[in-house]
Amino acid sequence: MNAPQKVLDSVFGSKPEDWKQHANGGGWVYKTAKVESTVYLHPTSIVYGNARVYGNAQVYGNAWVYGDARVYGDAQVYGDAQVSGNAWVFSPPYIQGTRHALTLCSLTQIAIGCHVHDVVDWLERYKAIGRSEGYTKEQIAEYGRHLVYLAAIAKRLQAAAKKAAKTK
Repeated sequence: MNAPQKVLDSVFGSKPEDWKQHANGGGWVYKTAKVESTVYLHPTSIVYGNARVYGNAQVYGNAWVYGDARVYGDAQVYGDAQVSGNAWVFSPPYIQGTRHALTLCSLTQIAIGCHVHDVVDWLERYKAIGRSEGYTKEQIAEYGRHLVYLAAIAKRLQAAAKKAAKTK
């Protein structure tokens, strides 16, 4: 099947032979992109550039994944989303604490409530930040445990990202 004009227009100067339909879902993949067979790629989704999509990721609707983006694990990209550049997409680890939620919002940063700091900064300063926010000693200890757990996840994800970058 020939690539639709919308697909051809997504990469300037591309030709129908530069594109293939993904076996799992029928989405469109440019010759320079990589999409594993385990990925679901909706028929109207497009992956191009140096993008890599792998694991159990699912790309739906009119979503585009391009540039040096990596989509992996159990990530789901929907609708008219555009994932590009050095973006990384996964279901971010989230812990609901007794006062505020904690989210690993990047490979190097954790958000607690409205505070966002590097993982290392949190581990060094969480007690002082907790005291300044009126946390009890028990809550400070609780958040310390949560931070150690998220820091370990961040470390694993950083290693996985480095490994993925080497295989591109």
